[in-house]
Amino acid sequence: MHTDSAARAADIEAIKQVVTVVEHSQQHKDPDEFLALFHPDAVWTTAGGKVLIGLDAISEFTRQVLPAADWDGKVTYEVLHVLFIRPDVAAVKVRQLYLGPDAGSEGAPLYVMSRQDDGRWLLTACQNTAVAAG
Repeated sequence: MHTDSAARAADIEAIKQVVTVVEHSQQHKDPDEFLALFHPDAVWTTAGGKVLIGLDAISEFTRQVLPAADWDGKVTYEVLHVLFIRPDVAAVKVRQLYLGPDAGSEGAPLYVMSRQDDGRWLLTACQNTAVAAG
């Protein structure tokens, strides 16, 4: 495998791992695990349209809503597409499916991730969009 191809494949796997941790943190309603995935200057827009700027605002919101959520935590996240904007910045389209009693609910998040100097990929600018039924 060509070196650039190997590096790109490793980045895609690292990005997929971030999404796997998002899924795990949501399933277990674990705000600390979720918040560890964010760049300090991140921007997060919730499915309801609330704009959160910076890790402090994202943290305050997440610590209020995630542990108290009344859903059963049965949700899956699947990476549908990764577009590298630059070698260290990727737009990641995700499919979010709720299972169990919430079956049929779907989200279509877009995560812009950036690779840090230490090689970690972090959520940097994210839009969590609910998919309308029908």
